[in-house]
Amino acid sequence: MQVTLMKGKIHRARVTEADLHYEGSISIDRNLIEAAGFLINERVDIYNIDTGARFSTYVIEAPAGSGAIGLNGAAARLAMAGDKVIIVAYAGFDAEEARRFRPRVVMVDEKNRRVEAGEVSSAGVLAEAASFDSVDELA
Repeated sequence: MQVTLMKGKIHRARVTEADLHYEGSISIDRNLIEAAGFLINERVDIYNIDTGARFSTYVIEAPAGSGAIGLNGAAARLAMAGDKVIIVAYAGFDAEEARRFRPRVVMVDEKNRRVEAGEVSSAGVLAEAASFDSVDELA
């Protein structure tokens, strides 16, 4: 049996731009991509805290340290600069993997700078995490 779990998330990021005329995606600061364990072109769900909109798109890289969270294409109609969003990636696991897996959670400040990152414990509490060299090490 396969189950789907949250793989990683960026919590309460602020949208820095919305470009309707760019090919669809979400541009995310490279540092945040790495901290959350996202992959380029990975599908993510976006939850707009300000409007309640929920939608999916895929990740593209913005420059490291830029703080960029940019919604592009049709997604630009679902959020505007300044909106707070939660960006979540999910992954499928077999039952045994699911019991061991701990998702990555990245908390950011109002400028989308990482203020805390770690793994979520089985109790749902953010715990300090080790440094990961690759997404494969997260499983």
